[in-house]
Amino acid sequence: MALGYVATALDIRFDVSAPSPGVNPFSARGLSGTLSPIALAQGNDKLARTVNGGLISIAAPQMRKYRLEVAGGDQSPPALDGLWVGMQVAVDAHVELAYLTAGGSPSRPVVPGSSWVEGDYTYYRPHFDMLIVELQTERKEWDAAVSWSLVLEEV
Repeated sequence: MALGYVATALDIRFDVSAPSPGVNPFSARGLSGTLSPIALAQGNDKLARTVNGGLISIAAPQMRKYRLEVAGGDQSPPALDGLWVGMQVAVDAHVELAYLTAGGSPSRPVVPGSSWVEGDYTYYRPHFDMLIVELQTERKEWDAAVSWSLVLEEV
């Protein structure tokens, strides 16, 4: 571990059974992330109106899966070599979810040590098994800066 390095909350393991983090030092400070339902789980075509005008969901419950979009920029490129669209990875997301503590429970596995309680709510970082949908790395030579993005969808 380099001096002054603080690990990021995001962890991606390219070998799903690998115990060690797949995000290398100085490649992921200042991450941004968006966790959203997959395309097949959202949109107007998942809703319908009854003859009485009531709005109902006709979405298939098995499609309640997440899409994670991650972007980072730093001094070093992330360890994405050998990673291709369609490959499965294990992801400890840096985007948090929350649920009502009394009577509630997390909808996804909890990253060990990531949950915390404030008031009536429990917050946690979810763990996912995901497939790579898109990946991109960019380097600006003069600025000595690397930016990258990764789009993943839950298996």
